[in-house]
Amino acid sequence: MLDLSHPWWEFVVRAFVVYAVLLLLVRLSGKRTVGQFTPFDLLVVMLLSEAVSESLNGGDESLVGGLIAAATLVTLNLALGFITTRTRKAEDIVEGSPVLIARDGEVMVDVLRRHRLGLGDWEKALREADAELKEVRRAFLEADGTISVLKKKAQGQG
Repeated sequence: MLDLSHPWWEFVVRAFVVYAVLLLLVRLSGKRTVGQFTPFDLLVVMLLSEAVSESLNGGDESLVGGLIAAATLVTLNLALGFITTRTRKAEDIVEGSPVLIARDGEVMVDVLRRHRLGLGDWEKALREADAELKEVRRAFLEADGTISVLKKKAQGQG
């Protein structure tokens, strides 16, 4: 239970590689994958977890090996959080940046398609913002997958 079948540093290297590759895959999958899970997205996340479990421990079933891998993943996550809160460039690379999807009442359908954002999601965002299309000044697909709608100022407002 406590005996490692691999050197301790191998668990650190394995966790680092798995973390980096999964981060890259999640970023490549798009903003909507991260923002709002559909049942299919949840299934993919669960299967990813299962698919990389052996990669993390290399067949080692010791308690210590699992704890080293877990500690490495948490440390990497904390380090990435620290870096992204202090460097805008790192934040944009890791988390992404907002994308303009509508301007002055016109939806950029090609941008919606490129980011795999359905019209139903767009319409839901309008309802949540209590806005009609003609009232939209700007709308953004945020880095976390949510949609922000900025309404035009009403006539007579400063």
